[in-house]
Amino acid sequence: MSKSKSPEPAESDAVAFRSLRFGWWALGISLCLGLGLEVLHGFKIGWYLDVGNEMRRLMFPLAHTHGTLLALVNIAAGVSAKVFGAGILPARAASAVRLAAILMPLGFLLGGIVIYDGDPGLGVLLVPLGGFLLVYGVAAIAIAVNRSRA
Repeated sequence: MSKSKSPEPAESDAVAFRSLRFGWWALGISLCLGLGLEVLHGFKIGWYLDVGNEMRRLMFPLAHTHGTLLALVNIAAGVSAKVFGAGILPARAASAVRLAAILMPLGFLLGGIVIYDGDPGLGVLLVPLGGFLLVYGVAAIAIAVNRSRA
């Protein structure tokens, strides 16, 4: 018997399912945010396009881009769990990647809603926390993948 900390197959399937479900919903939300940005451009909304709102024009696309890409990372994590089998997606790592996919785009979005003299709002403080969680989660998954084929 191995003393591996690999989850049971049913638990692994649940972790994969949560990553896939979250990833697809996050992708849909991020794409809607992108369409909203296109509407703001198309109707030339001053709150977004005026000269004094450069920070908003920077932060909102960052929220959209990070949300979209991190949704795809979650989908890739879920698919990887299905392809590589049980134990490839540690539950804590998957949770960290999901939380990062919430905190990073939310930080950029909140940072762009309220602007202080051209600086982003305090919501941007969520971004480094999300970045840390993302690095942890991706590193843990990479280590698990590396160990699975060793």
